[in-house]
Amino acid sequence: MIQDIQLRVLPQIASDSSLIINYISEEKGIDARTINAIRIIRRSIDARQRQVYVNLTVRTYVNEEPSDLAYTLTEYPDVSNGKQVIVVGEGPAGLFAALRLIEHGLRPIVIERGKDVRERKKDLARIKSEQKVNDESNYCFGEGGAGAYSDGKLYTRSKKRGNIEKILNVFCQFGASTNILADAHPHIGTDKLPIVIENMREQIKKSGGEVHFQTKMTEFLLKGEKVEGVLCRNLVTDADETYLGPVILATGHSARDVYRYLAHAGIHIEAKGIAVGVRLEHPSQLIDQIQYHNKQGRGKYLPAAEYSFVTQVEGRGVYSFCMCPGGFVIPAATGQEQIVVNGMSPSNRGGKWSNSGMVVEVRPEDISNGKSNDPLIVMHYQEKLEKICWQQGNMKQTAPAQRMADFCKGKLSYDLPKSSYAPGLVSSPLHFWMPKEVAGRLQQGFLYFGKQRHGFLTNEACLIATETRTSAPVRITRDAETLQHVTIRGLFPCGEGAGYAGGIVSAGVDGERCADMVAEVITGY
Repeated sequence: MIQDIQLRVLPQIASDSSLIINYISEEKGIDARTINAIRIIRRSIDARQRQVYVNLTVRTYVNEEPSDLAYTLTEYPDVSNGKQVIVVGEGPAGLFAALRLIEHGLRPIVIERGKDVRERKKDLARIKSEQKVNDESNYCFGEGGAGAYSDGKLYTRSKKRGNIEKILNVFCQFGASTNILADAHPHIGTDKLPIVIENMREQIKKSGGEVHFQTKMTEFLLKGEKVEGVLCRNLVTDADETYLGPVILATGHSARDVYRYLAHAGIHIEAKGIAVGVRLEHPSQLIDQIQYHNKQGRGKYLPAAEYSFVTQVEGRGVYSFCMCPGGFVIPAATGQEQIVVNGMSPSNRGGKWSNSGMVVEVRPEDISNGKSNDPLIVMHYQEKLEKICWQQGNMKQTAPAQRMADFCKGKLSYDLPKSSYAPGLVSSPLHFWMPKEVAGRLQQGFLYFGKQRHGFLTNEACLIATETRTSAPVRITRDAETLQHVTIRGLFPCGEGAGYAGGIVSAGVDGERCADMVAEVITGY
């Protein structure tokens, strides 16, 4: 007999399968000797009260052995002779699009401007050691996209867009822990995700697809209002290369050269709202104490604590974003004269600090005052703020920063707390030079959040500027039914860079959806 049993237990019990079996035996009257195995299929932490509990759904095998895998296996056939589809970008949208194309018997040709996930790490290290950003290989560009080295969180609210469970199962198939199938806020970890990405790439190649690194798309090959392929520049040989077929465009939210090309070529795009702010970093022990209502912090059996805040200030959302418990703040610029920050966590979330983006909603009309139809206006706003931040950071990757309470009081911080941000911090009056529509709303938001969680608003916490890459500043318009571009046939704008996803899972879902639509229309090629 197989039973799914709902439990509400103390963290110590939830951490040990033998204790869970004993608990089930006592609570449900089942002889523990007949329970051959258990599997946690749902897990969440309830920290609303002083006593913290863990909610579990436990699949219990009574007088039976589990015969199935913990995840659903997807078969990937040989597509060496299949019709060719170009996938531009090897972030989560591009990877899942390519794998889904293989399921349909189509042959993906993946074009990635950056380096493979191992070589990419060397360029990330140079940001710290040499204060230099490689324009084509950084925290945003390269195999795995922005998600590969920025935490690997798999939580999404986009339940209606596609098969989220499929995305999680595919990750497990390629090496992720099956814990992601159970956890309420699943997380792979930036130390584990690169290996998973490598395995996904090798499957694409094993099935007969191709993956081309350091190959940068420069333009579409257009015939009338139909795309017939892409022209690329090989960044190693400096030679032009041509690839033919319908195009899934999954270039990520930071590929500004792509947005400029689209605007220059007259391919319809539109400005899209983003969120702008800072990375807020606290000592992880302080966040544990606040969230778990315990001066001792999380103790032995609980994970590093998470938080989520949201409010409205003067008609715009102010909220936490991409919370990284026990994590690091990282330099995420993609070019020269920029400072951009993001966050990541290793799988054990064991760092001394916890951080999150703290951002304010910014809409195109907030920037243009209704006087501009420029589709790149929000992107220009990002660029301007990132350059100001670089100037404030001594024209290096040292980031301008301010203690949290000082920011709310409009005071310069004369010193700064220790930080996880490796290139270093420089004290700066963020309240003075950040856009008023952002700084003023952040100040009010922090005051509100501080009232919700005693101890959260503190000078032990540090604001690190600037968080600008929360989502794409442009939407590449597509038809709601076919997912093709509104005017260009055979072009499928996809994922975060096209403005249709926000995070690893939703990008993967959108990649699969675009691949499904390509499979429907490819007979015309």
